[in-house]
Amino acid sequence: MSLEAFRIDGKNALVTGSHKGLGASIAIALAKAGAHVGCHGRSGASGACCDAIRREGRKTFYFSGDLTDAKTYSALVEKTVAEFGSIDILVNNAGLIRRAPAADYPVEFWNELLAVNLTAVFRLSQLAGRQMLQKGGGGKIVNIVSVLSFQGGILVPAYAAAKGGVAQLTKALANEWASQKINVNAIAPGYMATDNTTALRDDPARSRQILERIPAARWGEPDDLAGAAIFLCSAASDYVHGHVLAVDGGWLAR
Repeated sequence: MSLEAFRIDGKNALVTGSHKGLGASIAIALAKAGAHVGCHGRSGASGACCDAIRREGRKTFYFSGDLTDAKTYSALVEKTVAEFGSIDILVNNAGLIRRAPAADYPVEFWNELLAVNLTAVFRLSQLAGRQMLQKGGGGKIVNIVSVLSFQGGILVPAYAAAKGGVAQLTKALANEWASQKINVNAIAPGYMATDNTTALRDDPARSRQILERIPAARWGEPDDLAGAAIFLCSAASDYVHGHVLAVDGGWLAR
């Protein structure tokens, strides 16, 4: 296999939750590998991600939408097809986390997290999958899950439940679509230095406990996901289906 297998020149991608953080790093990495990349966030401002994609000479757009609103799903996919002509790659990165003890966990937290972290992933995958099936030629869907797809975590029952669900959804969709050359896989980041982990990193005791368990002895950075994302979105992974790839500094191996 040549390095060209990792190129995605001319492919059209959508990355949700790419206003900043993990999603922005993934979107920019895909652009550097050759793809046109549509970006999404809840903010009305596109931020630096679209500018970075344009500097790579790729087409881009920014779509602001709330993933608790079912109308956003079809609008996002339709926007991608209208702007680029097709959707060849979908990265379901957008996600929320809300912390509270299970006994007191607000039902509104539960409903919000299940909507954004699980239902949106299914509906976007379903809509993008339809486009890929109709067009023929296959496609790539990559779901961003978590090490809490394997573990329960602390104070995050809705997040753990949703991320566990997405890991299983990844396998279910792969079973149906692999024969149609649509690869559905997932990346499970470990403890990353993003807004979602600010509370953990600001807690000296909890931060120390986490770092002591990570064999790599550091928090992950958004760019640590770039290589895994390019692999799973490129022809290099054409025989990889239903896999959850941990990018966790060795956390799960401990």
